[in-house]
Amino acid sequence: MRKPYPTDLTDSEWKIVAPFVQGKWQKGKQGREPVEDKREVVNAIFYVLQSGCSWRMLPHDFPEWENVYWYFKQWKEKGVTEKLHDFLREEVRKKAGKKFDPTVGIADSQSVKTTEKGGLKGTMVGRMLRVVRGIF
Repeated sequence: MRKPYPTDLTDSEWKIVAPFVQGKWQKGKQGREPVEDKREVVNAIFYVLQSGCSWRMLPHDFPEWENVYWYFKQWKEKGVTEKLHDFLREEVRKKAGKKFDPTVGIADSQSVKTTEKGGLKGTMVGRMLRVVRGIF
């Protein structure tokens, strides 16, 4: 047994996540059963996401990085991560006494970059027209 990382799931957290990632296993082309412990795979994914390290720099006490990345990619493509996220969001909102789905969205205009004065192209065309017409 390895020493736990701060990003590891607790037993109560694993009880919530497990049904989403331990579904019925469908054999792949080679027909082999998975050898990785799904909890360790999820712990490894959380480690990568929280630490910001690359998949290849995953510590050696986790499953091999190729396998962890494969599960991450499969779960993302099959919508498992999105379903888990939606479930967790609904649970948090329910505990806060709110409706399952948010009713308001906020758009921050400060975060959207726009061009000024029609952008460089608009300014250049106007200037060129004045030069050609002899106005400048």
